[in-house]
Amino acid sequence: AHRGALRGGGRTLAVLGGALDCLYPAENSALAREIAERGAVLSEFPLGRQPDKTTFPMRNRIISGLSMGTVVVEARLGSGALITAAQALEQGRAVFAVPGRIDSSSSKGAHQLLKSGARLLESGDDILEEFEFLLPASQRPGKAPAAPRPVLLPEEEKIVQALEEGEQDLDALTRASGLPAARISALLVGLEMKRVVRMQPGRRVFLIR
Repeated sequence: AHRGALRGGGRTLAVLGGALDCLYPAENSALAREIAERGAVLSEFPLGRQPDKTTFPMRNRIISGLSMGTVVVEARLGSGALITAAQALEQGRAVFAVPGRIDSSSSKGAHQLLKSGARLLESGDDILEEFEFLLPASQRPGKAPAAPRPVLLPEEEKIVQALEEGEQDLDALTRASGLPAARISALLVGLEMKRVVRMQPGRRVFLIR
């Protein structure tokens, strides 16, 4: 993934499972230097800390936290990829899963995520569609001109005004709008159907620009 990002002229971040002076595996040192020149190499561990089986799950929470979404292609049940996906959900990040053969143990992790509500990933367009709000309107794939904003109820307007300040969770919206949590949940369903807001895992909500 890092090499692909670099070949494509992009930037990438590498989060190490050990200290910056304990690169593992050692043969990746040239790649690490290239990543540092075009992005960053990060570690939360003090100098001299060697990577081991406990440090990699620890660093995975940083990877998911730095990312807006996590993609699981193949993962066995109980694998590190599922740990990262669970951490991403706890952090309110999007989780995508690529389905595989139903008789393959390497597909069971992705299938479990799909059963739990992960987004089905069939092509790169699925990711672009999920995060299209990050792209200029002219770069959004296959999109017709924006439709006029729908008429909103007064209570819906309160929620929208609260979200103008940025992404919020349900508790923050309750405080900002003064509406009961149950009422906000019902209104959010309507606003999502009107394509005014989008709800993320972790009860996070943001406006669709």
